[in-house]
Amino acid sequence: MNVLFAASECAPFIKTGGLGDVIHALPKSLKKLGVNTSVILPKYEDLKPEVKERLSFMTSITVPVGWRNQYCGIETLEEGGIRYYFLDNEYYFKRHGSYGFFDDGERFAFFSRAVLEALPYLQQKPDIIHCHDWQAGPIPVLLKAHFNSHPFYKGIKTMFTIHNLRYQGVFPKSVLSDLLDLSELYFHVDGLEFYGNASYLKAGLAYSDYITTVSPAYASEIQMPYYGEHLDGFLRMKSNRLKGIVNGIDTDTYNPATDPALFSTYNDYTGKLENKKALQEALHLPVDANIPVVSMVTRLVEQKGIDLVLRVIHEILGQNVQFVLLGTGEWHYEEAFRHLAGEYPDQVSVHIYFDEPLSHKIYAGSDLFLMPSKFEPCGIGQLLAMRYGTLPLVRETGGLKDTVQPYNEFTDEGYGFSFANYNAHDMLYTVERAVWFFRYQPKRWRSLSERAMSLDFSWKASANEYVQLYQEILS
Repeated sequence: MNVLFAASECAPFIKTGGLGDVIHALPKSLKKLGVNTSVILPKYEDLKPEVKERLSFMTSITVPVGWRNQYCGIETLEEGGIRYYFLDNEYYFKRHGSYGFFDDGERFAFFSRAVLEALPYLQQKPDIIHCHDWQAGPIPVLLKAHFNSHPFYKGIKTMFTIHNLRYQGVFPKSVLSDLLDLSELYFHVDGLEFYGNASYLKAGLAYSDYITTVSPAYASEIQMPYYGEHLDGFLRMKSNRLKGIVNGIDTDTYNPATDPALFSTYNDYTGKLENKKALQEALHLPVDANIPVVSMVTRLVEQKGIDLVLRVIHEILGQNVQFVLLGTGEWHYEEAFRHLAGEYPDQVSVHIYFDEPLSHKIYAGSDLFLMPSKFEPCGIGQLLAMRYGTLPLVRETGGLKDTVQPYNEFTDEGYGFSFANYNAHDMLYTVERAVWFFRYQPKRWRSLSERAMSLDFSWKASANEYVQLYQEILS
């Protein structure tokens, strides 16, 4: 079985969020199960020079983008047993950054069409093209509209995975003919039409053979108006071919016993405490094992529950905790946390940038990882925190609900803390409860930390579910 992943990012080459982690880790797990998986990506300017030097040129082709014909170079490298293809066009991709440009509609129309045009030149013809998020959303409809009668493309199936329904790639109706070369036949309520515009994400939902998303709870939530981003009715209509499969993490990269980014490697709670001490020292916080370190590694956007945190942060700090934040996002949130760091220099350490090695040190050196998201398709942070023995405190939504079992002191089950309502004081109460366990039940806290560390959040189980779906699609 040959599966081609089509996506706009993939760690370690280019990554802006969890999508990059998935496209890096899932193909490796599928390969272990006998699926021949390859990945096709845009060749961005931000690729590291050492990656560009390793690329070998395969061929160049011409890609139609509406009325234009554009150059596309196909370059390749192999890493970790996975074949990666990079589609080169300097007009579209020789710029810093991946998204957020005025011509994203055209850039990813080109990418989607180029993926299909490139297929005959790849090392293996795919049985399934697995498309990820709106940037690859047009691939299923372009396959149907422009390649349906071509003998090479007969039998190729498509799967579309929603990583975050909020980001939909909505552009003016004119992209239909100008960029995608599609007729009005595709512009209707069961096709690309979305409130008078064209939605690339909806193209993937409407024309792929199967739809997945990144946790079972999120698959249910997006069929409700509150989480459905105006597509809940459409997704209810597709519910018979919609499934949620929870993301995993790369347990080789994120392994406290071998991670070179840590102050010191460890496999038990004692080793974790050494990392906590080193983190407090490195961040110029008072070194004290009895003060709980509460951390966030996050994008500073509304989705992540930042409003809740800022609403009760003074009360949280009043419990004599240390608060560590790493991430970037909306300016007003960044400024609010900078102000807090100035107000509480001995309690708050704020880092408004992203630093991968520092994130590992924070996961390892914290006691409690705060993730009070408004919605969360899957979430990677809580899985990484548990891998390093840091207990997650989450809101019960999407993948957070699926992966964090709240601790029940009466049955001694669970390994985290959670609250249901999107309410700052519900969150505050849960923080107070967690801090109480940390202070007054240290043996229990240690056992919960080691319990979380022993959990298996690898891709193995999820990869098996994808294989079953691939087989179902091809049968």
